[in-house]
Amino acid sequence: MSKPIKKYIPKNSDPLIEKFICCMMHDGKKSISRGIFWDAMDVIKTRTKDEPLDIFNKALLNVTPLVEVRPKRVGGSVYQVPTEVPIKRQQALSIRWIINAARDRKGIPMSQKLAMELLDASVEQGNAIKKKQDVLRMAQANKAFAHLAK
Repeated sequence: MSKPIKKYIPKNSDPLIEKFICCMMHDGKKSISRGIFWDAMDVIKTRTKDEPLDIFNKALLNVTPLVEVRPKRVGGSVYQVPTEVPIKRQQALSIRWIINAARDRKGIPMSQKLAMELLDASVEQGNAIKKKQDVLRMAQANKAFAHLAK
């Protein structure tokens, strides 16, 4: 007899959580992605006294960018123009940065990598926060070209 398959029933059908799970998914294997997410929440629960979903929301909020640079062609030159980021793109970028930062960690299972990255992001550390700061630094460096924005 084989082992019974663990069923991951969404404990909380929050659209943000479902979006995160879908973005983490590889090759259409949503159940594996969902399992990784909820295992990461269990790891967070064992490491902190706080509610795991609060840590998740705080991490996403901390990683959310407010400005980014977009290339704009003016008279044969391409300028990096700082622009405000729309809300949907803010969410997409923060999710992408957290997932990529977690995937870049090596040597441990994905659920633990994700838990560690969420914990780091919730206290303003880690690679996802570094990515946000790099984007902000680029925007500040190119502030002189802000008048070229549409």
